[in-house]
Amino acid sequence: MKFLNLLSFLFILPCLSKAQTAADTAKLPRKYVFTSVEMEPEFPGGVNTFYRYINTNVKYPEVARLLGINGKVFVSFWVDKSGRVVDVETQPGIGAGCEYEAKKVVSNCPRWRPGIQNGRPVRVQFNAHVDFNLEKKRVSFKELKDSHYGFVFNIDGTLCTLDEAQAKLGDTFRQSKIETAEVFYNPDGNTKFDVPDKKEVYVVKIKS
Repeated sequence: MKFLNLLSFLFILPCLSKAQTAADTAKLPRKYVFTSVEMEPEFPGGVNTFYRYINTNVKYPEVARLLGINGKVFVSFWVDKSGRVVDVETQPGIGAGCEYEAKKVVSNCPRWRPGIQNGRPVRVQFNAHVDFNLEKKRVSFKELKDSHYGFVFNIDGTLCTLDEAQAKLGDTFRQSKIETAEVFYNPDGNTKFDVPDKKEVYVVKIKS
């Protein structure tokens, strides 16, 4: 990847809660989780190959790159009895498309060797996080204005236009001041925040 330390994918051991006999296994509900399994699921080629798959396929979202967004995306997923990765979920976090990108790449990964309990394949859940890291930078209002995206700022609980935010923060500001960046739907219909010539609008929340 062209970005420094683009991401790392850290496995946490399977989050497992209870074991059953082979006879009980067939009756388990769809999302039942085990405390231990005889053989844990394995990505083809092992963990290092999985790291390479993630690094090769994750693309740093354009908005996150513009804003210099850094942080962790926490992901949970299941490896089902056939080895498919299913029910991938992310926790709300840094925004700017990072959660969507992490979920997409994990959802599309190749089949794993399934987990085995009592000689039979079972569903196993994993928790992990994806780290998005860019070199430290100052965010330029000029670059934001020249981009394909529109931006609204939330500063101390007050929504501001791009020009109003620039008047408060200066022509540039540290990326570390950003808490989150989420798609802005303008729920109040305030025309002040309409940016019709941009393909999508984000609200950037500045840390207090």
